[in-house]
Amino acid sequence: MQSTTTMLRLISLAAFSSMASMRVCDPMLVALAAEFRITTGDAAAVVAAFAVAYGVLQLVYGPLGDRLGKLQVIIGATAACAVFNAVTAMAPGFTVLVVARAAMGAAAAGIIPLSMAWIGDQVPYAQRQETLARLMGATVTGMMAGQWFGGFATETLGWRAAFAVLSVLFAVAAVLLWRHVRAASTTPEAIAQAAAEGVAGRPPFSLAGYVAGTVALLRMPRVRWVLAVVAIEGALAFGTLAFVPARMVDGFGLSASAAGGAMVLYGVGGLLYSVFARRWLAWLGERGLALAGGTMIAAGLLLLAWAPVVAWAVVGCFLAGLGFYMLHNTLQVQATQMAPEARGTAVTLFACLLFLGQSTGVLIVAFSVDRGWLPPVFTAAAVGVFVLGLLVSRRVQARGAVAGA
Repeated sequence: MQSTTTMLRLISLAAFSSMASMRVCDPMLVALAAEFRITTGDAAAVVAAFAVAYGVLQLVYGPLGDRLGKLQVIIGATAACAVFNAVTAMAPGFTVLVVARAAMGAAAAGIIPLSMAWIGDQVPYAQRQETLARLMGATVTGMMAGQWFGGFATETLGWRAAFAVLSVLFAVAAVLLWRHVRAASTTPEAIAQAAAEGVAGRPPFSLAGYVAGTVALLRMPRVRWVLAVVAIEGALAFGTLAFVPARMVDGFGLSASAAGGAMVLYGVGGLLYSVFARRWLAWLGERGLALAGGTMIAAGLLLLAWAPVVAWAVVGCFLAGLGFYMLHNTLQVQATQMAPEARGTAVTLFACLLFLGQSTGVLIVAFSVDRGWLPPVFTAAAVGVFVLGLLVSRRVQARGAVAGA
């Protein structure tokens, strides 16, 4: 138990760094557009490139984690993130910056989803949503730190400094994870963990076998339902998130650092959920969390779209964050349980669809931002995510079952 607790803390550090790197560019878009003489919509390529690479590489990390061990892959991915953040900090032009961000997304893809799958292996279902909420606390804090520091660095140290700091943070996380796994490799707990992950005695990786296994997963109605829902969630909620700082700058006249600071409240909402997840789960149940989450996201997006003063838009950031993590944590639990016999592959498919959905949303919103269409686009996303929360609430049953699956 102690080893599991320590490992959870260390993978949470890696997850914190991963989410910080994912969101660090959000408050930079206006500044990047000015520096490279492009539009804000074009600058959003640094967000979309990360999201696309992050989503596609899940198809690799799932079977890799099932075959080599989830912790081993997490360590390798964390070390690669340190390297690619350093490359990003030294990018000489916008094209190289986009390519480096894509490489960064490809590396970061091996951290959070496999951490979720590792928790699914180690933690019984009854305690899993609470444990996933603790991991979520680290990712939310990372998102807050990335959005705030991205804006702060852009105005004070230069945007390159943000990536240099992230490179160091990833390097520290990789070293600590490697040392802990190495020190514990001969203990009875480590042997039991390896057995639980199914590392020993597996046949060599087969592409044909992987494809067949993935097709078998996709034939399961429950899997298809969860994957479809999370893709839509990614487009509606995550896709709009990248442009909230731009909305704050262009719509309310805030500076990049102030916009990043306002976005911290999005993370505060998620952090509040992670702290009180056990109580709210007992009070509302999974159905209630999904419905409340969709409603709050919708309210937050509507405030961001139409608030007459910045104070109400800031409240919108908080509501959207709290609602997103209520809804998304419910879907995360579904993902860890939809195919226990191939949990690594199933959870990374979940992440793949989430970020492919996000990249689609980013591309759609990027088209609208340069035309002044953010308010109606945010409104449409609000309606869509409310309907999504309602559908999830109706389908989710007690203890993770899905109606009709």
